[in-house]
Order: sequence, then structure tokens, then C-alpha cells
Amino acid sequence: MARERILVVDDEEDIRELIAYNLEKEGYFVSAAKSGEEALSKVLRELPDVVILDLMLPGIDGLEVCRRMKLQEQTRSLPIIMLTAKSEDADVVAGLELGADDYLTKPFSPRVLVAHLHAVLRRAKENDSRAAATLLRIHNITIDVSRHEVTVDSQPVALSATEFAILEHFARSPGWVFSRNRIIDAVKGKDYPVTERSVDVQILGLRKKLGAAGEHIQTIRGVGYRIRAEG
Repeated sequence: MARERILVVDDEEDIRELIAYNLEKEGYFVSAAKSGEEALSKVLRELPDVVILDLMLPGIDGLEVCRRMKLQEQTRSLPIIMLTAKSEDADVVAGLELGADDYLTKPFSPRVLVAHLHAVLRRAKENDSRAAATLLRIHNITIDVSRHEVTVDSQPVALSATEFAILEHFARSPGWVFSRNRIIDAVKGKDYPVTERSVDVQILGLRKKLGAAGEHIQTIRGVGYRIRAEG
């Protein structure tokens, strides 16, 4: 049984109770907060393994909670699953750019939420264990980080430094969607003077050089890019 600690942040009591009920059945320890202020206090005190965060909160909203968490050293790496009642792409993009890891649009199935939570926890553990990995394999692509070499079906592929960095970033988190700004931050560092359009150009070049394997790099309309997870 799972024993990870989950903080659920939502101002609607019935939703908090529904989420808590389903997660506790899975064996998780669940605590709850009904406002952004309470969430920020609890997250520092409890340091949960995942925060399930509604964006539409009274007072400090979910996006601001996310932003403040990512500024704090103690909470910077905590995975966040956003909940939103809106279907607008702007909400999802804003949350992902602030550092959220996943999102669900209300109404959602509790089973889907549990599946997303399992995936986020699994990816977090994989990232911890793979952080120092120098040889990455995804689909028919092999990335040798130490040698700065890429092969597709054992055939070498010549990539620019930026293309290589983007591919490595994707390969370390297969299935995760990254906004253009998050790709820039990961590859070039924060506040680097690069336009979002330049990311599209780099992705286009990367796909072309990878040939048929470039189809594994997917565009998520209105959000960003990802490399398709295996299986």
C-alpha cells in the first residue's frame, strides 16, 4: 500500500472529501486546506509528497500558491497537480510555466485522479534515480550524455547543442508536457533572451534530424511539447 502524504487544496468541502476518501482507500495519508494561505502554511509544516491544488481559491489563488512554492527552497521540488474548473488553455499554460507537474479539468473521475497521482509519483521517483544517468534510451533513440552523442537505430545523428539539450530534457521525463518557457528555462536558464518562436524552430529542426523517430516528439496544442512515453 502507498504511504505517501498528499495535501489537497480546494475551497469546496465536498471535493476535498471526495478526493480524500478515494486517496485514503489507496493507502495515502491525506491532509487538506481550503485556502491558499492555509495551503502555504501546511505545505511548509508538513512537506507532503504531492500537492493537489485547485486554481480557483479565495484570497491567494492556486497560481500564486504554485508560484510561491516554487520560490521556496523547501518546497521547490514538490510535485503539483492542478485542478481547474476552466477549460481555457491559458490556465493550464500559466500553471505549467510556474512549475506545476500535471493538471486535471473539473469535473474529473476519481479513478483518473488516482491514475494521475500514481504517474506523478512514479515520474518523481524515476527523475530522482535518473538524475545522474549518462545514458538515456527512449523508443529507438539513445542519448549518451557524457559523450554528447545521439543515435537512432544505432545510426549517429548530429544535433546542435540546443537540440541535444532539448532532447535530453524530454527524454528524462517521457510523457511530461513542457511549455515553451519551461523548455527555455531548462535548456538556457531563467531570463535567457530567447523567444518562444525560437523553441518551435528548434523542435522543427530536431524532428527533421531524428527522421521517423521525430514523430515521438509531440505537440500538445496550446500547451507545449513532450516526448511520447513508451508502452
